[in-house]
Amino acid sequence: MLEELQYPFDANYILSKKKKLKRRLLEQDTEFIDKNIAILGGYTTSNIKLIMELFLLDKGIRPSFYESEYNMYYQDAMFPNKELEDFKPDIIYVCTSNRNITRYPSMSDNSDTIDELLGAEADKLYGIWDSLSSRYNCPVIQNNFEMPLYRLLGNRDAYDIHGKTNFLTRLNMKLYEYAGTHDNFHICDINYISADYGLKEWSNPFYYHMYKYAVAVPAIPYLAHNVANIIKSVFGKNKKGFVLDLDNTLWGGVIGDDGVDNIVIGPEESEGQVYLEFQHYLKEHCDLGILLNVDSKNDYDNALNGLNHPDGELTPDDFIEIMANWEPKDSNFDKIAAKLNLLPESLVFVDDNPAERHIVASQLKGVSAPEIGEVQDYIINIDRNGYFEATTLSDDDANRGKMYKENAKRANFKSSFADYGEYLESLEMKAEIKPFKSIYMARIAQLSNKSNQFNLTTRRYTLGEIESIADDNNYIALYGKLTDKFGDNGVVTVVIGHMVSDKDVAIDIISDNGLVCDIDLWIMSCRVLKRDMEYAMLDTLVAAARKKGIEYLVGHYYPTAKNKMVKEFYNDMGFDKVSEDEEGNSLWLLNITGDYKKQNRYIKVEEY
Repeated sequence: MLEELQYPFDANYILSKKKKLKRRLLEQDTEFIDKNIAILGGYTTSNIKLIMELFLLDKGIRPSFYESEYNMYYQDAMFPNKELEDFKPDIIYVCTSNRNITRYPSMSDNSDTIDELLGAEADKLYGIWDSLSSRYNCPVIQNNFEMPLYRLLGNRDAYDIHGKTNFLTRLNMKLYEYAGTHDNFHICDINYISADYGLKEWSNPFYYHMYKYAVAVPAIPYLAHNVANIIKSVFGKNKKGFVLDLDNTLWGGVIGDDGVDNIVIGPEESEGQVYLEFQHYLKEHCDLGILLNVDSKNDYDNALNGLNHPDGELTPDDFIEIMANWEPKDSNFDKIAAKLNLLPESLVFVDDNPAERHIVASQLKGVSAPEIGEVQDYIINIDRNGYFEATTLSDDDANRGKMYKENAKRANFKSSFADYGEYLESLEMKAEIKPFKSIYMARIAQLSNKSNQFNLTTRRYTLGEIESIADDNNYIALYGKLTDKFGDNGVVTVVIGHMVSDKDVAIDIISDNGLVCDIDLWIMSCRVLKRDMEYAMLDTLVAAARKKGIEYLVGHYYPTAKNKMVKEFYNDMGFDKVSEDEEGNSLWLLNITGDYKKQNRYIKVEEY
């Protein structure tokens, strides 16, 4: 990740050095996912596209763009467009502003007329979104509306039905109501972003009349950064947790020197209040399932004493892993990630010491270690980076912290068994493995985009694609939930396969006129590795395939820098290797026509 693209960033530097920054991003050893992004603009969008590309590359997404002609967003959305259809967008961004409002209320309008105006504007937008959804079956991002540059009625403009401020506020509420009932629709909140930047500067008329930009050119990086955050969240590139320093990060002072009674935290003084507010901010993330961990150069007992301070907001129970010792912080960080079964890049390092941030970020690929500034700046500088942009909210997300704590209990419990099989038996595991259900669609799409290590083909799916697959009888699509004596792991694994004729599979040993299930996706959360869940999924997949008259399962392994752990997965599952090319892409086959012996031994599975 480039430091220049982390908040707080220098927007003018990004604008002036965009070609240099792009070159550096492409030269990095990054494993990109490729996505087609369509921008339908209500004003000039060329620089927005170029800067958005930088932020997306920095997040591991290599975009190709379709860009509408100037102010042709409505036509592109509502009418057939072969160029856009051939482009096959993975996501569409409708980039509009309050300058695209057809007509505002006038002082002579009565309430009925104004309601009709509001309805007409909303219906126009609904038509755009419904058309895009039906034509392209991909997520749509829509700007809401920033407040007007001037208020004809002064402060009354906010509550009088004739005021532009009132009209835009009511129109924004129409957008939010739509977003609340459409999972594949997302709002880019330029109303908030413009206020954060400064509305007067954001809406500077010079840039519109000179260049037809409805957002001031110096503000473009802030807009592009926010859109990129939504896109990376949709495609599973969010971070999953914090790794936090203690001294002068969660409290003021050095606990080893000052003692627990003299660290600065709590309501008694202004500095303590700021640290307390920061702790509260971090604790709020627990409700989103964001994992909190400690990496501190400290005696362990001192660390616990600080976290148990009566005036603090956080306690040891809020953390998954607490590493307080005198080892290098990058080493501790790596161990924390390993214990969580996560890649280090999934975690954000928060430390007041710039030297420690530099060491961790330079030694561990992909780790974000933001410049947090002074304590009063911590929240803003972390929050504006959008590490945890929430495009979906599932029960599994909210319970993630609990699940990881339960995993720690399992690990401790495991140490009391000499025999691993006895340990698995003692977990009293139960699995629900069934065809996709609507209640889990968002989680399934999220898992397909977030899973990198246990992912045989690295296929990614949008919510719309998952919904289409669930309705297609040519697919076998299964999710797996796992519970045990310690708790519910949630939806942890997904298999998607499509039926093809043997003629469509280039494998000579398959008999003629047979049906084959070609496995497009097999993913599993690393939280449940080596718990027999993969065998339970295979058993159920075989049963489902046999019901459809399928004779063979065909699996693929496409190697990446992150999924080496599953290179021999199909071999371990009893498949025969058919071929492997020079790049390591391999093809595997399992004949299920004979006596198939179930492989799962330790999980009780509900009948398919």
